[in-house]
Amino acid sequence: MPELPEVETIARELNARLSGRSILHVRVVRGDVLRGAFKDDLEHQCRGRRIERVWRRGKTAIISLSGGWHLLIQPRFTGAVLVDDAPASRRSETEPGESMELTLHVEPYAPADPYSVIEWELADGGRFRYRDVRRLGTVTLADDAALAHYCARIGVEPLDPEFAPDRLSGLLRGSRLAIKKALMDQRIVAGVGNIYANEALWRAGIDPSRAARALRRDEVERLHEALVTTLRASVLARGTTFRDYRDPSNRAGGFAAQLHAYGRGGEPCERCGTRLAETHAIDGRTTVFCHRCQR
Repeated sequence: MPELPEVETIARELNARLSGRSILHVRVVRGDVLRGAFKDDLEHQCRGRRIERVWRRGKTAIISLSGGWHLLIQPRFTGAVLVDDAPASRRSETEPGESMELTLHVEPYAPADPYSVIEWELADGGRFRYRDVRRLGTVTLADDAALAHYCARIGVEPLDPEFAPDRLSGLLRGSRLAIKKALMDQRIVAGVGNIYANEALWRAGIDPSRAARALRRDEVERLHEALVTTLRASVLARGTTFRDYRDPSNRAGGFAAQLHAYGRGGEPCERCGTRLAETHAIDGRTTVFCHRCQR
């Protein structure tokens, strides 16, 4: 399931490729991924609107449109937002100021895809589409008030400057949860899921089953550094792909090669050589840790 680095990658690329472009038409193929709107509502509210920016909150990519409307996209397990630019001939007509070199390198439309459930046709001839094989992700239409309510329910962003060790310490101090569960609680810290909770705890040398409120000051500082460093490194690598995750250009993320814990159960710990344990006992999710050097 895409976490902060994957959704951040999606949002940054969509922002670069879609901001300033206008929506001409919306085609809803399968409406069961919609939340907060019916098919006709989505088509009506999107048509003719300009894409102002694309950004991220937690594990959600947010496409903000003119007029105070927003598309909240949660890809979950098999969802992806893909961008297909117009053929070169169409773009050269609609964007006469674009250089010939750039025009010739624009990718053509992708072929018909049975898993594309919503498509937004752009005024310049391009399009973006939500593709979801299992249709477990969601696309929500929200106005400014609904967006504010949604964002208020989510915890602090771990890549924001305000996320200092003292802030993390305060958030964990009152939690009875195991530290791994606390890191994954979106009301506490936004965007962290199973991959990066496992990885940050391994890098910090902390047992994932320990009570969050029992961590010492030095352990919180190590965890803060490990979490922020891991998330930033994964963003640079465009996220982690094991199977389904793809960015808007349909490329896989490259951070899996840098993982020390997640996905390595039964392999030697890269710090001490002990075989990494794998359990589902902490939160029902796969937890990988070293019982020797994570205390």
